[in-house]
Amino acid sequence: MSYCYPKELEELIVLFKELPGIGQKGAERMVFQMLKWPDGKLKHFGKQISVLHDILKKCSICGNLCTEEICSICDDSKRDRCTICVLEDYTQVSSFEKSYYKGLYHILGGKLSPLENRGADTLTIDLLINRINAGEINEVILALSLDIEGQATSIYIADLLKNSGVEITTLARGIPAGADISYANSATISAAVKGRVKL
Repeated sequence: MSYCYPKELEELIVLFKELPGIGQKGAERMVFQMLKWPDGKLKHFGKQISVLHDILKKCSICGNLCTEEICSICDDSKRDRCTICVLEDYTQVSSFEKSYYKGLYHILGGKLSPLENRGADTLTIDLLINRINAGEINEVILALSLDIEGQATSIYIADLLKNSGVEITTLARGIPAGADISYANSATISAAVKGRVKL
């Protein structure tokens, strides 16, 4: 007969297993490490988790996570306010913030997926169109996944915006930085050639 943890400990392990990339052993290690924390640290950790839904909001303009009505990016007057980068999820903003990009964002909240009953009404496409109709935007970068749903969403949005007067662009595709071309497939090389830039 295998050893069973106390009920409360087992419930905590089960919760940690719901996190991406965490299995049984990883969840156990995390829980046992937390048991070694002093009471004050453990209580602080619990408090921070318990108030997440209370303190975090979605920016009323772009949909990014923030603690105020408007996120720090939308509120930053130094940003390029003529360019919007459209993303599927707020988790992708940090990657773009580490790049040279200094424009604004728009978070769709997913992508079109008829098989999962996610239509255009489940995304923030209407809000995006309202932002463009306000007249300040001159470029929309569709930075969506290259899977079928992402491509379908990009095509759908591009079609809605074709008469808006704004430039619609997508991210360049091709060989990742630091990659050996010998291992790239033909589709990747083709995309890299088509998306080539002048030196």
